[in-house]
Amino acid sequence: MENWSLVSICVLLGLTARWAVSLNSYSGAGKPPMFGDYEAQRHWQEVTYNLPVHEWYFNTTDNNLNYWGLDYPPLTAYHSLLCAHVAKLINPDWVELHASRGHESYGHKLFMRATVLVADLLIYIPAVVLYSFYVSEGSNKKKVCAVLCILLYPGLILIDYGHFQYNSISLGLALWGVVGLGLGWDVLGSLAFVLSLNYKQMELYHSLPFFCYLLGKCFKQGLAGRGLFLLVKIAVTVLVTFALCWLPFLSDPGQVLQVVHRLFPVGRGLFEVRTKKVSVFKAISHTIKSSGFPNILRRESPKACRIFMSVALAPPAQLPDLFPLLVSVFSYLHFLGLLLYFNMVQIAEPPQSVRKNQKKSN
Repeated sequence: MENWSLVSICVLLGLTARWAVSLNSYSGAGKPPMFGDYEAQRHWQEVTYNLPVHEWYFNTTDNNLNYWGLDYPPLTAYHSLLCAHVAKLINPDWVELHASRGHESYGHKLFMRATVLVADLLIYIPAVVLYSFYVSEGSNKKKVCAVLCILLYPGLILIDYGHFQYNSISLGLALWGVVGLGLGWDVLGSLAFVLSLNYKQMELYHSLPFFCYLLGKCFKQGLAGRGLFLLVKIAVTVLVTFALCWLPFLSDPGQVLQVVHRLFPVGRGLFEVRTKKVSVFKAISHTIKSSGFPNILRRESPKACRIFMSVALAPPAQLPDLFPLLVSVFSYLHFLGLLLYFNMVQIAEPPQSVRKNQKKSN
Protein backbone atom coordinates (compact mmCIF):
# COMPACT_ATOMS: atom_id res chain seq x y z
CA MET A 1 0.00 0.00 0.00
CA GLU A 2 2.86 2.33 0.85
CA ASN A 3 4.47 1.68 -2.54
CA TRP A 4 1.35 2.68 -4.43
CA SER A 5 1.10 5.85 -2.36
CA LEU A 6 4.64 6.72 -3.42
CA VAL A 7 3.79 5.88 -7.03
CA SER A 8 0.80 8.23 -6.83
CA ILE A 9 3.10 11.00 -5.61
CA CYS A 10 5.52 10.28 -8.48
CA VAL A 11 2.69 10.48 -11.00
CA LEU A 12 1.47 13.76 -9.52
CA LEU A 13 4.98 15.20 -9.70
CA GLY A 14 5.23 14.08 -13.32
CA LEU A 15 1.89 15.66 -14.17
CA THR A 16 2.85 18.89 -12.38
CA ALA A 17 6.09 19.15 -14.36
CA ARG A 18 4.22 18.52 -17.59
CA TRP A 19 1.57 21.13 -17.00
CA ALA A 20 4.15 23.67 -15.80
CA VAL A 21 5.99 23.32 -19.12
CA SER A 22 2.72 23.62 -21.05
CA LEU A 23 2.06 27.05 -19.49
CA ASN A 24 5.02 28.57 -21.34
CA SER A 25 5.31 29.76 -24.90
CA TYR A 26 6.27 27.63 -27.91
CA SER A 27 8.25 27.93 -31.12
CA GLY A 28 6.40 29.60 -33.98
CA ALA A 29 3.89 31.45 -31.80
CA GLY A 30 2.39 34.34 -33.80
CA LYS A 31 4.92 33.89 -36.61
CA PRO A 32 3.45 33.34 -40.05
CA PRO A 33 3.45 31.62 -42.43
CA MET A 34 3.99 28.27 -40.63
CA PHE A 35 3.30 29.13 -36.95
CA GLY A 36 5.27 26.13 -35.62
CA ASP A 37 4.20 22.64 -34.62
CA TYR A 38 1.20 23.99 -32.73
CA GLU A 39 -0.28 24.88 -36.11
CA ALA A 40 0.90 21.59 -37.61
CA GLN A 41 -1.10 19.53 -35.13
CA ARG A 42 -4.12 21.82 -35.45
CA HIS A 43 -3.92 21.73 -39.25
CA TRP A 44 -3.88 17.92 -39.29
CA GLN A 45 -7.11 17.99 -37.34
CA GLU A 46 -8.56 20.42 -39.86
CA VAL A 47 -7.52 18.24 -42.80
CA THR A 48 -8.66 14.89 -41.41
CA TYR A 49 -12.01 16.30 -40.31
CA ASN A 50 -12.93 18.12 -43.52
CA LEU A 51 -11.37 16.01 -46.27
CA PRO A 52 -12.06 12.41 -47.34
CA VAL A 53 -9.46 9.83 -46.36
CA HIS A 54 -8.12 9.44 -49.88
CA GLU A 55 -7.03 13.12 -49.87
CA TRP A 56 -5.24 13.15 -46.52
CA TYR A 57 -1.80 12.40 -47.93
CA PHE A 58 -2.23 13.92 -51.42
CA ASN A 59 -1.55 17.44 -52.62
CA THR A 60 -4.91 18.98 -53.64
CA THR A 61 -6.53 22.40 -53.79
CA ASP A 62 -7.77 21.82 -50.23
CA ASN A 63 -4.63 20.13 -48.93
CA ASN A 64 -1.35 21.89 -49.63
CA LEU A 65 1.31 19.40 -48.56
CA ASN A 66 3.90 22.19 -48.37
CA TYR A 67 1.86 23.60 -45.49
CA TRP A 68 2.31 21.01 -42.74
CA GLY A 69 1.26 18.05 -44.88
CA LEU A 70 0.63 14.78 -43.04
CA ASP A 71 3.83 12.77 -42.83
CA TYR A 72 3.09 10.25 -40.08
CA PRO A 73 1.40 6.82 -40.33
CA PRO A 74 -2.40 6.32 -40.35
CA LEU A 75 -2.85 6.03 -36.58
CA THR A 76 -1.59 9.59 -36.17
CA ALA A 77 -4.17 10.72 -38.74
CA TYR A 78 -6.94 8.82 -36.94
CA HIS A 79 -5.88 10.40 -33.66
CA SER A 80 -6.00 13.83 -35.28
CA LEU A 81 -9.49 13.04 -36.56
CA LEU A 82 -10.62 12.02 -33.06
CA CYS A 83 -9.26 15.23 -31.57
CA ALA A 84 -10.92 17.20 -34.39
CA HIS A 85 -14.34 15.79 -33.51
CA VAL A 86 -13.87 16.94 -29.91
CA ALA A 87 -12.61 20.34 -31.08
CA LYS A 88 -15.63 20.72 -33.36
CA LEU A 89 -17.94 20.21 -30.41
CA ILE A 90 -16.15 22.87 -28.36
CA ASN A 91 -15.57 25.47 -31.06
CA PRO A 92 -16.13 24.78 -34.79
CA ASP A 93 -13.82 27.66 -35.71
CA TRP A 94 -10.83 25.60 -34.54
CA VAL A 95 -11.09 23.13 -37.43
CA GLU A 96 -12.91 25.13 -40.12
CA LEU A 97 -11.38 24.35 -43.52
CA HIS A 98 -8.95 27.08 -44.70
CA ALA A 99 -10.43 29.75 -42.41
CA SER A 100 -8.80 28.23 -39.31
CA ARG A 101 -5.27 28.41 -40.72
CA GLY A 102 -2.94 30.06 -38.22
CA HIS A 103 -5.59 30.08 -35.50
CA GLU A 104 -4.17 30.92 -32.10
CA SER A 105 -6.21 31.44 -28.95
CA TYR A 106 -5.93 30.71 -25.25
CA GLY A 107 -8.85 28.28 -25.35
CA HIS A 108 -7.47 26.29 -28.25
CA LYS A 109 -3.99 26.20 -26.77
CA LEU A 110 -5.50 24.82 -23.57
CA PHE A 111 -7.39 22.22 -25.59
CA MET A 112 -4.25 21.11 -27.45
CA ARG A 113 -2.26 20.85 -24.22
CA ALA A 114 -5.07 18.82 -22.67
CA THR A 115 -5.04 16.32 -25.55
CA VAL A 116 -1.38 15.58 -24.81
CA LEU A 117 -2.11 15.17 -21.12
CA VAL A 118 -5.00 12.78 -21.77
CA ALA A 119 -2.78 10.65 -24.01
CA ASP A 120 -0.20 10.48 -21.21
CA LEU A 121 -2.81 9.47 -18.65
CA LEU A 122 -4.36 6.77 -20.83
CA ILE A 123 -1.31 5.25 -22.52
CA TYR A 124 2.15 6.34 -21.37
CA ILE A 125 1.94 6.68 -17.60
CA PRO A 126 0.16 3.31 -16.97
CA ALA A 127 2.75 1.60 -19.16
CA VAL A 128 5.59 3.18 -17.16
CA VAL A 129 4.11 2.05 -13.84
CA LEU A 130 3.43 -1.50 -15.02
CA TYR A 131 6.85 -1.84 -16.59
CA SER A 132 8.63 -0.58 -13.49
CA PHE A 133 6.78 -2.88 -11.08
CA TYR A 134 6.12 -6.03 -13.08
CA VAL A 135 8.92 -6.26 -15.64
CA SER A 136 11.98 -4.48 -14.27
CA GLU A 137 14.05 -6.04 -11.51
CA GLY A 138 15.12 -4.62 -8.16
CA SER A 139 13.64 -3.66 -4.82
CA ASN A 140 10.38 -1.78 -4.49
CA LYS A 141 12.33 1.34 -3.64
CA LYS A 142 14.25 1.09 -6.91
CA LYS A 143 11.03 0.52 -8.81
CA VAL A 144 9.48 3.66 -7.36
CA CYS A 145 12.62 5.57 -8.26
CA ALA A 146 12.40 4.19 -11.79
CA VAL A 147 8.83 5.47 -12.12
CA LEU A 148 9.89 8.92 -10.93
CA CYS A 149 12.95 9.12 -13.20
CA ILE A 150 11.05 8.01 -16.30
CA LEU A 151 8.11 10.33 -15.70
CA LEU A 152 10.42 13.31 -15.11
CA TYR A 153 12.57 12.68 -18.19
CA PRO A 154 12.94 16.25 -19.52
CA GLY A 155 13.35 15.40 -23.21
CA LEU A 156 9.91 13.91 -23.62
CA ILE A 157 8.23 16.56 -21.47
CA LEU A 158 9.81 19.47 -23.35
CA ILE A 159 9.01 18.07 -26.78
CA ASP A 160 5.43 16.95 -26.04
CA TYR A 161 4.34 19.77 -23.75
CA GLY A 162 6.55 22.56 -25.01
CA HIS A 163 6.39 21.77 -28.70
CA PHE A 164 2.94 20.19 -29.21
CA GLN A 165 3.87 16.59 -29.97
CA TYR A 166 2.45 13.17 -29.04
CA ASN A 167 5.58 11.06 -28.67
CA SER A 168 4.11 9.67 -25.44
CA ILE A 169 1.59 7.72 -27.53
CA SER A 170 4.08 5.90 -29.73
CA LEU A 171 6.57 5.40 -26.89
CA GLY A 172 3.76 4.33 -24.55
CA LEU A 173 2.49 1.74 -27.02
CA ALA A 174 6.03 0.44 -27.51
CA LEU A 175 6.41 0.18 -23.74
CA TRP A 176 3.11 -1.72 -23.55
CA GLY A 177 4.72 -4.07 -26.05
CA VAL A 178 7.70 -4.55 -23.73
CA VAL A 179 5.34 -5.19 -20.82
CA GLY A 180 3.47 -7.77 -22.88
CA LEU A 181 6.63 -9.64 -23.83
CA GLY A 182 7.99 -9.39 -20.29
CA LEU A 183 4.85 -11.00 -18.88
CA GLY A 184 4.78 -13.71 -21.54
CA TRP A 185 1.88 -12.24 -23.52
CA ASP A 186 3.73 -12.31 -26.81
CA VAL A 187 0.72 -11.80 -29.07
CA LEU A 188 -0.53 -8.78 -27.11
CA GLY A 189 2.99 -7.39 -26.96
CA SER A 190 3.31 -7.73 -30.72
CA LEU A 191 -0.06 -6.03 -31.19
CA ALA A 192 0.98 -3.07 -29.04
CA PHE A 193 4.28 -2.61 -30.84
CA VAL A 194 2.64 -2.73 -34.28
CA LEU A 195 0.24 -0.02 -33.12
CA SER A 196 3.19 2.11 -31.99
CA LEU A 197 4.84 1.59 -35.37
CA ASN A 198 1.64 2.67 -37.10
CA TYR A 199 1.51 5.82 -35.00
CA LYS A 200 5.05 7.05 -35.66
CA GLN A 201 7.55 5.52 -38.05
CA MET A 202 10.42 6.34 -35.69
CA GLU A 203 9.45 3.19 -33.78
CA LEU A 204 11.38 1.35 -36.48
CA TYR A 205 14.37 2.17 -34.26
CA HIS A 206 12.96 -0.25 -31.68
CA SER A 207 11.86 -2.95 -34.10
CA LEU A 208 15.06 -5.01 -34.24
CA PRO A 209 15.04 -6.08 -30.55
CA PHE A 210 11.34 -7.03 -30.80
CA PHE A 211 11.95 -9.04 -33.96
CA CYS A 212 15.03 -10.85 -32.64
CA TYR A 213 13.45 -11.62 -29.26
CA LEU A 214 10.25 -13.08 -30.72
CA LEU A 215 12.03 -15.02 -33.46
CA GLY A 216 14.53 -16.38 -30.96
CA LYS A 217 11.72 -17.48 -28.66
CA CYS A 218 10.04 -19.33 -31.54
CA PHE A 219 13.28 -21.12 -32.37
CA LYS A 220 13.86 -22.09 -28.74
CA GLN A 221 10.41 -23.67 -28.54
CA GLY A 222 11.09 -25.58 -31.75
CA LEU A 223 9.75 -24.74 -35.19
CA ALA A 224 8.34 -28.24 -35.48
CA GLY A 225 5.90 -27.77 -32.59
CA ARG A 226 5.01 -24.96 -30.16
CA GLY A 227 7.49 -22.56 -31.74
CA LEU A 228 5.82 -22.81 -35.13
CA PHE A 229 2.39 -22.22 -33.59
CA LEU A 230 3.71 -19.13 -31.77
CA LEU A 231 5.33 -17.85 -34.97
CA VAL A 232 2.06 -18.22 -36.88
CA LYS A 233 0.10 -16.42 -34.14
CA ILE A 234 2.54 -13.52 -34.09
CA ALA A 235 2.65 -13.28 -37.89
CA VAL A 236 -1.16 -13.27 -38.16
CA THR A 237 -1.41 -10.64 -35.41
CA VAL A 238 1.11 -8.37 -37.14
CA LEU A 239 -0.48 -8.73 -40.59
CA VAL A 240 -4.06 -8.26 -39.39
CA THR A 241 -3.13 -5.22 -37.29
CA PHE A 242 -1.30 -3.61 -40.20
CA ALA A 243 -4.21 -4.37 -42.51
CA LEU A 244 -6.74 -2.80 -40.14
CA CYS A 245 -4.62 0.32 -39.67
CA TRP A 246 -4.15 0.76 -43.42
CA LEU A 247 -7.62 -0.47 -44.44
CA PRO A 248 -8.91 2.86 -45.89
CA PHE A 249 -5.88 2.99 -48.22
CA LEU A 250 -5.67 -0.65 -49.36
CA SER A 251 -8.28 -0.36 -52.11
CA ASP A 252 -5.85 1.64 -54.26
CA PRO A 253 -2.12 0.80 -54.55
CA GLY A 254 -1.48 4.44 -55.41
CA GLN A 255 -2.82 5.45 -52.02
CA VAL A 256 -0.46 3.08 -50.23
CA LEU A 257 2.52 4.27 -52.24
CA GLN A 258 1.69 7.91 -51.52
CA VAL A 259 1.41 7.30 -47.78
CA VAL A 260 4.75 5.47 -47.82
CA HIS A 261 6.24 8.34 -49.83
CA ARG A 262 5.06 10.79 -47.18
CA LEU A 263 6.43 8.64 -44.34
CA PHE A 264 9.87 8.23 -45.91
CA PRO A 265 10.50 11.50 -47.79
CA VAL A 266 13.69 10.51 -49.56
CA GLY A 267 12.73 12.42 -52.69
CA ARG A 268 11.60 15.58 -50.87
CA GLY A 269 15.01 16.63 -49.63
CA LEU A 270 15.59 18.43 -46.37
CA PHE A 271 13.26 21.42 -46.80
CA GLU A 272 10.40 20.29 -44.55
CA VAL A 273 12.73 18.77 -41.95
CA ARG A 274 14.91 21.89 -41.94
CA THR A 275 11.88 24.13 -41.43
CA LYS A 276 10.80 22.19 -38.36
CA LYS A 277 14.26 21.87 -36.80
CA VAL A 278 15.19 25.52 -37.36
CA SER A 279 11.99 26.65 -35.62
CA VAL A 280 12.92 24.58 -32.55
CA PHE A 281 16.50 25.87 -32.60
CA LYS A 282 15.34 29.49 -32.84
CA ALA A 283 12.92 29.03 -29.96
CA ILE A 284 15.69 27.74 -27.72
CA SER A 285 17.90 30.70 -28.82
CA HIS A 286 14.86 33.24 -27.81
CA THR A 287 14.87 31.76 -24.40
CA ILE A 288 18.63 31.61 -23.76
CA LYS A 289 19.49 35.07 -25.04
CA SER A 290 16.75 36.79 -23.07
CA SER A 291 17.82 35.05 -19.87
CA GLY A 292 21.28 36.59 -19.97
CA PHE A 293 22.77 33.10 -19.83
CA PRO A 294 25.60 33.88 -22.32
CA ASN A 295 26.86 36.67 -20.02
CA ILE A 296 26.91 34.29 -17.07
CA LEU A 297 28.82 31.72 -19.11
CA ARG A 298 31.30 34.35 -20.23
CA ARG A 299 32.09 35.23 -16.61
CA GLU A 300 32.12 31.69 -15.23
CA SER A 301 33.52 29.49 -17.95
CA PRO A 302 35.13 30.53 -21.24
CA LYS A 303 34.96 26.94 -22.47
CA ALA A 304 31.24 26.70 -21.80
CA CYS A 305 30.80 30.07 -23.48
CA ARG A 306 32.34 28.71 -26.67
CA ILE A 307 29.88 25.84 -26.60
CA PHE A 308 27.00 28.28 -26.65
CA MET A 309 28.49 30.58 -29.28
CA SER A 310 26.01 29.15 -31.79
CA VAL A 311 23.25 30.71 -29.68
CA ALA A 312 24.90 34.07 -29.07
CA LEU A 313 26.37 34.62 -32.56
CA ALA A 314 24.71 34.99 -35.94
CA PRO A 315 25.71 32.45 -38.62
CA PRO A 316 27.54 33.54 -41.79
CA ALA A 317 25.23 35.25 -44.27
CA GLN A 318 25.97 32.69 -46.98
CA LEU A 319 25.31 29.79 -44.57
CA PRO A 320 22.19 30.79 -42.59
CA ASP A 321 21.47 27.22 -41.44
CA LEU A 322 25.03 26.35 -40.47
CA PHE A 323 24.50 25.93 -36.73
CA PRO A 324 21.34 23.77 -36.95
CA LEU A 325 23.10 21.62 -39.56
CA LEU A 326 26.16 21.11 -37.35
CA VAL A 327 23.96 20.24 -34.37
CA SER A 328 21.98 17.78 -36.50
CA VAL A 329 25.13 16.06 -37.83
CA PHE A 330 26.70 15.91 -34.37
CA SER A 331 23.52 14.50 -32.84
CA TYR A 332 23.00 11.99 -35.66
CA LEU A 333 26.49 10.54 -35.32
CA HIS A 334 25.93 10.00 -31.59
CA PHE A 335 22.49 8.54 -32.23
CA LEU A 336 23.80 6.15 -34.89
CA GLY A 337 26.63 4.95 -32.66
CA LEU A 338 24.35 4.37 -29.68
CA LEU A 339 21.72 2.67 -31.86
CA LEU A 340 24.25 0.17 -33.20
CA TYR A 341 25.83 -0.41 -29.79
CA PHE A 342 22.64 -1.05 -27.84
CA ASN A 343 21.14 -3.25 -30.54
CA MET A 344 24.31 -5.36 -30.47
CA VAL A 345 24.12 -5.56 -26.67
CA GLN A 346 20.49 -6.71 -26.76
CA ILE A 347 21.07 -9.32 -29.46
CA ALA A 348 24.38 -10.67 -28.16
CA GLU A 349 24.44 -13.49 -25.63
CA PRO A 350 24.95 -12.20 -22.06
CA PRO A 351 28.37 -12.75 -20.41
CA GLN A 352 28.98 -15.97 -18.53
CA SER A 353 28.86 -14.21 -15.15
CA VAL A 354 25.40 -12.86 -15.91
CA ARG A 355 24.16 -16.29 -17.02
CA LYS A 356 25.41 -17.82 -13.75
CA ASN A 357 23.56 -15.20 -11.69
CA GLN A 358 20.40 -15.84 -13.69
CA LYS A 359 20.64 -19.57 -13.03
CA LYS A 360 21.11 -18.96 -9.30
CA SER A 361 18.08 -16.67 -9.16
CA ASN A 362 15.98 -19.28 -10.98
